[in-house]
Amino acid sequence: MALPTILHLFSPFKNPAPYHLLTYSTLLGTSLYQAFILTKVCYKALSPSSFTTLQKRVFPAYFILQTLLLLLTTVTFPPSGPVSLIHEKGDGIPLGIVSLMAILNLFIYGPRTGRTMVERIHQVVDLETRDGRKFNEVNVSVEMQAKKKASPRAHAMCIHLNLLAVLATGWYGVRLASRLDFQ
Repeated sequence: MALPTILHLFSPFKNPAPYHLLTYSTLLGTSLYQAFILTKVCYKALSPSSFTTLQKRVFPAYFILQTLLLLLTTVTFPPSGPVSLIHEKGDGIPLGIVSLMAILNLFIYGPRTGRTMVERIHQVVDLETRDGRKFNEVNVSVEMQAKKKASPRAHAMCIHLNLLAVLATGWYGVRLASRLDFQ
C-alpha cells in the first residue's frame, strides 16, 4: 500500500465536523431525555425517599456528562475548535450560555439541591416516625419550615438553569443546521 493511500484511511480524523455533529447531538439528546423524560418518570414511579436517593446519584453524573459533551462539542467546532468559535460569536454565545448553566449546576446548584433534598427527606422520616406527625402539618418546627423552603428553591434554580441550557443548546442547533449544505 502506498503512503498516500494509508493517509487517506485516516482522513476522517482530520475533519472535526462529523465528531462535532455527534457530540452536539448527544448533548442535545441527553439534555432532553434527562429534563423531560427520566426525571418525570422517576418522580411518578418512585417513593420520595427512593426518588431522592436516585436523583442524588443521577444528577451529578448528568451534570458531569453535560459538561464533558459541551467541552467535546467546543473542541470539535469546525474547522479549528475553540479558535473558530472566537470568530463565530453567534455560535459562541449559545455555547457560552450552556457552559455557564452547566458549570453553575455542576458546582453550585446541583450539590446544593442534593444536600437540601437529603436533609429534607431525613427530616420527613424523623418527623413521621419519631413524632408521629405528617410532613404537611401546619405546626411543624421552624427548622422543618426552613428546610421545606430551601429544597424547592435550590431545586427550582437547578431546573431553570437546566432549561436555559436546553434552550441554548437548541438555539445553537438551529444555527448549526442553518449552515449544513446537502448538495
